[in-house]
Amino acid sequence: MAEQIPLYPVRSAAAAASCKRAAYFSAAGPGPGAERSSRYQLEDESAHLDEMPLMMSEEGFENDESDYHKLPRARIMRRKRGLEWFVCGGWKFLCTSCCDWLINICQRKKELKARTVWLGYPEKCEEKHPRNSIKNQKYNVFTFIPGVLYEQFKFFLNLYFLVVSCSQFVPALKIGYLYTYWAPLGFVLAVTIMREAIDEFRRFQRDKEVNSQLYSKLTVRGKVQVKSSDIQVGDLIIVEKDQRIPSDMVFLRTSEKAGSCFIRTDQLDGETDWKLKVAVSCTQRLPALGDLFSINAYVYAQKPQLDIHSFEGTFTREDSDPPIHESLSIENTLWASTVVASGTIIGVVIYTGKETRSVMNTSNPKNKVGLLDLELNQLTKALFLALVALSVVMVTLQGFSGPWYRSLFRFLLLFSYIIPISLRVNLDMGKAAYGWMIMKDENIPGTVVRTSTIPEELGRLVYLLTDKTGTLTRNEMVFKRLHLGTVSYGTDTMDEIQNQLMNSYSQTQSQASGNNASSTLPRKAQSSAPKVRKSVSSRVHEAVKAVALCHNVTPVYEARGAAGETEFAEADQDFSDDNRTYQASSPDEVALVQWTESIGLTLVNRDLTSMQLRTPSGQILTYCILQTFPFTSESKRMGVIVRDESTAEITFYMKGADVAMSTVVQYNDWLEEECGNMAREGLRTLVVAKRALTDEQYQDFENRYNQAKLSIHDRTLKVAAVVESLEREMELLCLTGVEDQLQTDVRPTLEMLRNAGLKIWMLTGDKLETATCIAKSSHLVSRTQDTHVFRPVTSRGEAHLELNAFRRKHDCALVISGDSLEVCLKYYEHEFVELACQCPAVVCCRCGPTQKAHIVKLLQQHTGRRTCAIGDGGNDVSMIQAADCGIGIEGKEGRQASLAADFSVSQFKHIGRLLVVHGRSSYKRSAALSQFVMHRGLIISTMQAVFSSVFYFASVPLYQGFLMVGYATVYTMFPVFSLVLDQDVKPEMAMLYPELYKDLTKASGTCAASASPWQERAGRRLVTPPPSRTEASSGVWSDRRRLSFQGKILIL
Repeated sequence: MAEQIPLYPVRSAAAAASCKRAAYFSAAGPGPGAERSSRYQLEDESAHLDEMPLMMSEEGFENDESDYHKLPRARIMRRKRGLEWFVCGGWKFLCTSCCDWLINICQRKKELKARTVWLGYPEKCEEKHPRNSIKNQKYNVFTFIPGVLYEQFKFFLNLYFLVVSCSQFVPALKIGYLYTYWAPLGFVLAVTIMREAIDEFRRFQRDKEVNSQLYSKLTVRGKVQVKSSDIQVGDLIIVEKDQRIPSDMVFLRTSEKAGSCFIRTDQLDGETDWKLKVAVSCTQRLPALGDLFSINAYVYAQKPQLDIHSFEGTFTREDSDPPIHESLSIENTLWASTVVASGTIIGVVIYTGKETRSVMNTSNPKNKVGLLDLELNQLTKALFLALVALSVVMVTLQGFSGPWYRSLFRFLLLFSYIIPISLRVNLDMGKAAYGWMIMKDENIPGTVVRTSTIPEELGRLVYLLTDKTGTLTRNEMVFKRLHLGTVSYGTDTMDEIQNQLMNSYSQTQSQASGNNASSTLPRKAQSSAPKVRKSVSSRVHEAVKAVALCHNVTPVYEARGAAGETEFAEADQDFSDDNRTYQASSPDEVALVQWTESIGLTLVNRDLTSMQLRTPSGQILTYCILQTFPFTSESKRMGVIVRDESTAEITFYMKGADVAMSTVVQYNDWLEEECGNMAREGLRTLVVAKRALTDEQYQDFENRYNQAKLSIHDRTLKVAAVVESLEREMELLCLTGVEDQLQTDVRPTLEMLRNAGLKIWMLTGDKLETATCIAKSSHLVSRTQDTHVFRPVTSRGEAHLELNAFRRKHDCALVISGDSLEVCLKYYEHEFVELACQCPAVVCCRCGPTQKAHIVKLLQQHTGRRTCAIGDGGNDVSMIQAADCGIGIEGKEGRQASLAADFSVSQFKHIGRLLVVHGRSSYKRSAALSQFVMHRGLIISTMQAVFSSVFYFASVPLYQGFLMVGYATVYTMFPVFSLVLDQDVKPEMAMLYPELYKDLTKASGTCAASASPWQERAGRRLVTPPPSRTEASSGVWSDRRRLSFQGKILIL
């Protein structure tokens, strides 16, 4: 039924008129009318989308087309107007808007523009750029005290305490000693200020350490040492190995002979694999380092952007004839906060300070306030209204005699113990005790509580957003399976592959002399020879050779003699297996190359133009790299064209995802089935294929490929079209399966959290196929659930249709890429979030740091539920700081996420106990403690009301000040504070039955409905008559004096 109904509604009269205008201009023929026609068509399409809301239920799709006009537009709820709008939050919106307007007036943001940067001449910059300093501090010397006080007194609870304390300076309102009011308030403020001062000083020390790092700056006179904060746009900076890159730069030169280097980007994008960067060829070819000042060159760079995976720019040298123009891409850039992994590099600074990619993708930290504190703040307002009502009643019964307004204020002060000032002291001490218990738990060693004000948040979480690389997985790939179509090899049969490969190469070497004549035949005749079914040994040999050649892996040899130097091995070098490591942009490719090494075919050397393999017999095979086609998220495959130096054969190898490779390989009946089998086992699959090329075919391809790369318009599309001309009828060689090792006990931990009622989202910067595979292998998506992969969308119409298609799915996990997510949020934010929240699991891939934080904020705004973000890399810091509760894991990607988080753990499996045991206990204890303290204050306030009523409604205190303070602190402190140690169930039972965690998200512990029974008990306790001797002996009075509380009996 739903598929038969058109998605576009019946056009209105205005739309019909627009259609007639478009038809008129189209009939007018070419000219200005044609342009108008296209414009009207675009306007009509946009208008139709505005008239067409997304149907959020099946009933909407069963209506007639005419019913579309009766539906609310874009599901926007009816807006309140007038006084109703102002009372229901309009005043807060107006205040916020005015403050934002004033801030924008005082701090006008400079418009970011593209720039021209001259090499080595910062003074030639046309505009002033920000300083290259990092500042993570919240306050400065002048704003520290006002800022901390504002953060404390912006809540009604603290503001009420401040007003009550200040009123004691007025003689007519003084009802007790000053210390009875100011001592608790001063204690709370002192502890808060000291805690903020310590945290601010630590941030200052970290910023100072980073900004004071020394770097070598290349000038006309030579090298000069400069601080990181003194680097300017246009400076030529020299960065050594294992040194942090201080600012965004364009890669000019390197000490490596290949003209490239590796950098570590784990603190930027969360990926632990090294990235290969290529120097600008024009500057790399210069004879000496000082020649950079002898040329007249500049770099044109696009305006600063958030995207860390793209860059567009040009390098121009004007003093040559003709001028040299070289296009710059992401492979020519060095972003700040990355680390040089090999060699020494020289770059020209293009962005500094706030304009660098790393700073733009980092959000400012916010002061986190727990949901329990917010609920207590609302409950305090309700109690304050009751306090005012009681005071007005007392003054009314007094008859408004004399200065009644003074009596009203005195009654307000006398009944102020309804909201006891000791509540904050008890809660702060309880939170400190919870943090100490968490850090002392032997079952979760290494856990650190960095934010001691929100331990109860661990018990109120609904959405859990986690990173993938390093959080759910170890980022350690292990080769598991090789499938050739008719035979499959696993980990227990790898020795058979090794024996077949050894026999194949030994036969090839023995027959090399006899095959010289046949190898010189024209390859055109060879390719047209009739096909003969190959043996299993030859197929294994071809598959292993393809896996060993089709990649972007580079072997790196650490020199033992000279510390800190890295050299690429030469052809005549002794290749030591113990001294070799593999580096690549993808851990899958490293796992594949390590597997070929384990069976005898070893990659020993690679540069930009060639690579060398060592056979099991020790022979070195050299291959010339003619072309390399890197992996992209659009193509989902990578390829390489190589020439065998011994036989002069040219072969095009390609590997990629099954969805991309199934259309380019020859017909087969096993690929789709085996890919599904491996995916169900949690393996990451890659399809490997090849195609033999003749010299004429390659020369034709090379000419068309070079022409496409020189195109000014639509360069990417033209290059892709030329490459696709080779991707036809390729020979399918094999299917590989690689397993990404999960963290310890990830599956049971995710299952426990799911049973506890948490909805888990995975936000990762990795590829879509990889993210989907990990979601299934970690059981984030159960085996019985379907997975809906959101198609790539680029326009509003495509997003509309895809959202409607996704809405028809039920109990289905969602997998969406960052680009499609951006389009959906731009046009259909509310609809998308509503649909995504109904999914049992959501996987967002190709997400940047800012996008992760944006998703967290969307969940907070649209659902009002508490969120928790988990990560282990620098790219997760924004997400961790934006969430209500941030958890950092110390792993391979450093400690940046751990230091920025509210809680730090050593392993992902510890999160289960942290939430289910400690989070639940902390919340229940704090809820009980706050209710009991208010119950205690209500008792003394009710006694004061009875006393004033008996004595003609006189505003006279019942007890002296020190007695009241003692009652609220010392006398009843220990019985009340003992609730911090309360335990309704044992930790083992809480871990065994995580469903107990679900009730906490309903806020049943601190709502007014739960607090009213406590207030009722307090009033009933005062009107209960004293016991008779019979009642006391029978135990009736004893039962009446007992209070059942969370499974324990507290004697009052």
